[in-house]
Amino acid sequence: MENNIKTVIVGSIGLDDIETPFEKKKSILGGSVSYACAAASFFSQTGMVGIVGTDFPESYMDIYKKCGIDLQGLQQVEGKTFAWSGVYDADMINRETISTDLNVFETFMPELPQAYRKAPFLLLGNIAPELQLHVLAESDNPEFIIADTMDLWINIARDSLIELIGKIDMLTLNDSEARLLTGKYHLRHCAEKILNMGPKYVIIKKGEHGAMLFSADGIFIIPAYPVQAVVDPTGAGDSFAGGLIGHLATLGEVNDTNIRAAMLYGSIVASFGVEEFSLDKLTTLNKADIEARCNEFKTMLAVT
Repeated sequence: MENNIKTVIVGSIGLDDIETPFEKKKSILGGSVSYACAAASFFSQTGMVGIVGTDFPESYMDIYKKCGIDLQGLQQVEGKTFAWSGVYDADMINRETISTDLNVFETFMPELPQAYRKAPFLLLGNIAPELQLHVLAESDNPEFIIADTMDLWINIARDSLIELIGKIDMLTLNDSEARLLTGKYHLRHCAEKILNMGPKYVIIKKGEHGAMLFSADGIFIIPAYPVQAVVDPTGAGDSFAGGLIGHLATLGEVNDTNIRAAMLYGSIVASFGVEEFSLDKLTTLNKADIEARCNEFKTMLAVT
């Protein structure tokens, strides 16, 4: 594959056991980098940085290849792949984690292939801030850097996370995480405090209620597309982030207007993803499907 990687995404790869009120699935393909890369690959040439064990099914490698994801940054080492199991409540929003087995992910040290180091767009998925900083140090001055985080890192690695936030262009996190990080309650106050830490943009995700963008240019709110049936909400936030950065990489210039457009596409790709388990829907999706739903969504959002 030619070394024309525009988007690099680092994160976890997992084998998931998922139970919803309607169905159970075992050892299905999951992990933040799986969803994010699949979403980004609709728009730009995307490189994956992650780790799997020797138990990782070849059929799942084929899924990555079918999506057109570059796998030079994917490590495969002796041992078992990261495994997670969870049960969703009847609302298909809240879930209980039953087990988490880090396995080979416990000693993961991401390494960027040379072909990835000059990529202009970098998404640091939800991994330890120390690892995110390591990847950032290996990158050659990316044009735009997004980082995701979670309550665990806010609680146990705050200093490293604050250091990271000062080096990136956009931080994404959910509303409860924004409150935990800042000690504020009102989301505008949370965003103001995070923007003062260094990034130009903050996206606060609100699950089924969409996402909010905060920057010096103001506030933008995008709702979630109203899907007819949610089958598996796992990875929706990662699909949103992947679609966002992938689409942004195609627009040529990073500004508030283009980020808003990229959020629209991220929301649409995520809406498709939740309609089936794992990456099943994303592997059968095409650009025409995405554009059609985007146009439908724009009509829903129009006020005149």
